[in-house]
Amino acid sequence: MPEKTAKTWDPAVVRTWLERRVVAARADQVVAERGGYALQDDCDKATAEEMVCSLMLKGRTTPDTQEALSTALRALLDRDEYLWRGVYNDTRFDRHVRSYVKRLIKMAKTNDGFDKVAHYQ
Repeated sequence: MPEKTAKTWDPAVVRTWLERRVVAARADQVVAERGGYALQDDCDKATAEEMVCSLMLKGRTTPDTQEALSTALRALLDRDEYLWRGVYNDTRFDRHVRSYVKRLIKMAKTNDGFDKVAHYQ
């Protein structure tokens, strides 16, 4: 069985992935908001994804290295609460943010998944 070779870290690929996830999350929010009360959880989930990806693209937290991205994500995970616009349920939103940050920490650690830029993941 052939061994998997480790991918080299490419900050441009990660940055592109984050940018596309922001766009996809905003589109998902629009769809969820049109769905009314039944899709408020989906809207909070998409809002959490937008917030995390947007924060990773700002200023000094831009993911130039795996360590820098992991450190920024862990700092975000250490927050007590998260404030963002358009949130229906703060508790649910906090839970979605934490789960999405954990997902990104795992992706950064393994450097896997950043090449998948399809809208739905």
